[in-house]
Amino acid sequence: MERILETLRELMAIDSPTGMTRRCENYVVHALEGMGYRPEHTRKGSVICELKKGTHPILLTAHLDTLGAMVRAIKPNGCLRYSGIGGWNGNSIENECVRVYTRDGKVYSATVQSVHASRHVWGDTSEDRRNDETLEVVLDEKTYSAEETRKLGIRPGDFIAFEPRMTVTPSGFVKSRFLDDKASAAVLLELARKISEGSIQPVRGVTIAFTVYEEIGHGASALFTVPCEDMIAVDMGCVGSDLEGREDRVSICCKDAAGPYDYDFTTELMKRCQALDIDYASDVFPRYSSDTATALKAGLDARFACIGMGVYASHGYERTHVDGIRGTIRLLESCITQL
Repeated sequence: MERILETLRELMAIDSPTGMTRRCENYVVHALEGMGYRPEHTRKGSVICELKKGTHPILLTAHLDTLGAMVRAIKPNGCLRYSGIGGWNGNSIENECVRVYTRDGKVYSATVQSVHASRHVWGDTSEDRRNDETLEVVLDEKTYSAEETRKLGIRPGDFIAFEPRMTVTPSGFVKSRFLDDKASAAVLLELARKISEGSIQPVRGVTIAFTVYEEIGHGASALFTVPCEDMIAVDMGCVGSDLEGREDRVSICCKDAAGPYDYDFTTELMKRCQALDIDYASDVFPRYSSDTATALKAGLDARFACIGMGVYASHGYERTHVDGIRGTIRLLESCITQL
């Protein structure tokens, strides 16, 4: 678990909003090469790596891209108007520290603030809706006009990355932005390490893939070419409302916005959890979709499922637990070491 958490810290330290994922892709490529594998870095940006040749091949995926934003406009006061990347709520980013990446390699720190940030000036603004009209990105530079901001090299189309703020509590909770889906990416890298070290012995062919456009709906569209009988999207499980999921449980998604997952495969995963005494929840996520949906629409002919550790406050400042992470990797190990 310490190794998984260290990998997760390293992944979190690399900003990777959808569309600006190259550094995170390279991290994964170098990590896999260091284990003795030969990963393929696709033109689109996905990283695909065969961990073991064999019959009854299985494909396991996670995504490296995260929520973020882009500079939409430079305002007359020198602050930035943003355009969101992915499905997040403006209430979840107010007062967050961010980094602005220019196209010529400069990086500026900034903060997302209400345009009515001071109560002493504006009074009670708690009823304001939080969106790109009522929030702005305030640069940590002496810039008070659009002209001064442009002189910094900032332009519309530059990327804005939110600080993840990862922390691990003594009770085992992991709090951070982007546990969706960097926690799953760390799990797949650990699975690769265990195979390379020989501590687990797969009985079927195993390929892992890291996609980079999942948050906007076409991450795994090219993966239909990867030979597999089964595909598991390793992603976060939702927590809240009438759901059974919890941060310390493995979530097995039975149906999401794209429809039901494969009945036989999903049932098999539940039985594996029961046999191994893995605490799990089976749930329906009506406002959720995973990389399986795009792969299937592109033509993948395989059974498909979606599992992952439960994540509270998804697409906000998220929280999971080491027990949920541990259960997820145990379930994946079972899927590749036992037919």
